[in-house]
Amino acid sequence: MEQQKQSNRLVDLFTTGPLRVAVSFVVPVVTFLALRWSFIFMRDSEASKFLIGLVAIIVGVFGVWIVFIVTDDLVSRLPIGIRERVRPFAFVGPAMVILFAYLVYPTIHTLILSFRDAKSENWAKQFGLENYIFALTDPKMLIVLRNNVLWLIFVTALSVGMGLVIAVMVDRIGRWEPVAKSIIFLPMAISAVGASVIWKFVYYYQPPGRNQTGLLNAIVVALGNDPVGWLLQRPWNNFFLIIVYVWMLTGFCLVVLSAAVKGVPGELLEAARIDGANEVRIFFSVIIPYIRGTLITITTTVLIMVLKVFDIVFVMTSGQHNTEVIANRMYAEMFKFRHFGRGSALAMILLVAVTPVMIYNIRSFREARR
Repeated sequence: MEQQKQSNRLVDLFTTGPLRVAVSFVVPVVTFLALRWSFIFMRDSEASKFLIGLVAIIVGVFGVWIVFIVTDDLVSRLPIGIRERVRPFAFVGPAMVILFAYLVYPTIHTLILSFRDAKSENWAKQFGLENYIFALTDPKMLIVLRNNVLWLIFVTALSVGMGLVIAVMVDRIGRWEPVAKSIIFLPMAISAVGASVIWKFVYYYQPPGRNQTGLLNAIVVALGNDPVGWLLQRPWNNFFLIIVYVWMLTGFCLVVLSAAVKGVPGELLEAARIDGANEVRIFFSVIIPYIRGTLITITTTVLIMVLKVFDIVFVMTSGQHNTEVIANRMYAEMFKFRHFGRGSALAMILLVAVTPVMIYNIRSFREARR
């Protein structure tokens, strides 16, 4: 009986006494130190990849779980009037800290760095718009900006347009619709690097007289013509790269737009047919206006994805032969030429280009929910 009482006192000490408060303060500190150590460990290039993955899983799951539990316990010990005001911050706070550390602070630091002379060690020595002037006036940069415009226009128009047309067509093929959608969506399941490798084999070039292992050149030679260096033809090589992204994104646009097309009321379509409208007129005057919200959303989403394109160009051409885009040039300036100021300026230009599209997308979401 006496032992039971002592056990109950010990439990009370850990659950309701001062020791619980101490534990509630100590555990977050220990957790923070463990998180700090884990971040340093995961950045160690010599560490085992398996151990890095294991630490990431443990910290990402159990570390965050412990932080939330202990923080909630601390909040529950506050007076009732303050408790409910503080509790939302206990749950949102860690996310806000991570958001600031990995998004807000790097953005501010990149903005400051974009005004720095790439070759100057003194921050105050060169502080102006030289990097932005270079980005907007240098002849090579004008080619980069031109390429980005080409990507924006053709990838967005072709992927969204083809996705919409195919969505309307497969909606009428009955039981074969899932099969058709799966085949067209399949490229979306491949990473951009994997798709680039596939298409690099399609465009592969060998000098005349050698066996052509590239699909297109094998067909060209079989027809009696000379092989073509597809990725060397300027400026058409940009369009050959654009085809790869269109091939990937069309399936994504198809799936989203197909769901919107199925939401068009059948009565509305029948009424249009009774009034004498043909299928083309129904497509432009009924279907497109009805799914306008979804169409705008998918278009802005594709625009953002295209503005950030990097891996396709990097894998297939490394930006050579006038195929660079902003993201590739930013990477080259920062990590190849070590011009951190120019790279940061390009990053800020990319951010400024993406921001209006994101704002418009958010507004479209809000309007659709009303």
